[in-house]
Amino acid sequence: MERLQKVLAQAGIASRRKCEEYITSGRVMVNDVLVTELGTKVDPTVDVILVDGRPIRSQSKIYLMLNKPKGVITSAKDPEGRKVVTDFLPGVKERVYPVGRLDYDTEGLLILTNDGEFANLLTHPKHHIPRTYHATVKGNIHGNVLDKLKAGVKLEDGMTAPAEVDYHDINPDKNETVVTITIFEGRNRQVRRMFEAVNHPVIRLKRVMFGSLGLTGLPRGKYRKLLPAEVKALREEALAAAAEPKSSQNVQK
Repeated sequence: MERLQKVLAQAGIASRRKCEEYITSGRVMVNDVLVTELGTKVDPTVDVILVDGRPIRSQSKIYLMLNKPKGVITSAKDPEGRKVVTDFLPGVKERVYPVGRLDYDTEGLLILTNDGEFANLLTHPKHHIPRTYHATVKGNIHGNVLDKLKAGVKLEDGMTAPAEVDYHDINPDKNETVVTITIFEGRNRQVRRMFEAVNHPVIRLKRVMFGSLGLTGLPRGKYRKLLPAEVKALREEALAAAAEPKSSQNVQK
């Protein structure tokens, strides 16, 4: 017997958190009975489970990496008809979902999967998987500003955790600086807000690494399947981060 939300996530319905929302909002039935209580145990080999009136189907797990272009919604669909990340997955028949988000104006590495447990593992706040970006910002940044970002800056939702920050490129003619920044949190628009807090607004933002997974060699707008070794490495990174003592998390690595 397994928890209902776990079975739904494993079937590729959505992430485990989203599946919990489906249950509590009355969208799931088990053996013709509406189930709204989280933690309900089911046997997927015997029980008939419906989501929005449709039976769930087990499907093979798939793990993809997309080089998301700017101006694309990180979602499987958009009611306003704008381009979404799944528009860039020709030939993928499985229903996949983004792992975390990239802003509309942010490009770069995005993982998609139909493995809800894997998605939850990578995005859970306690796991602190590093995410690395190239941020092109206004102005020529001085070393003391980088030091502030490294130590953490105050945002409206509290201090950020220490980050790894370094120069990537400097263009004095354009009055721009490209900075490599690695964060260990997943707050909304965090990188952009960090640079706004030090008076260097972001002009362009690209995620180039998610944990040990790098974007190198993948053209903009293209995707590829993750290798089994890459999936394994990401799992191990998340589990290792979760096992760290609380006092050692949120510190610069």
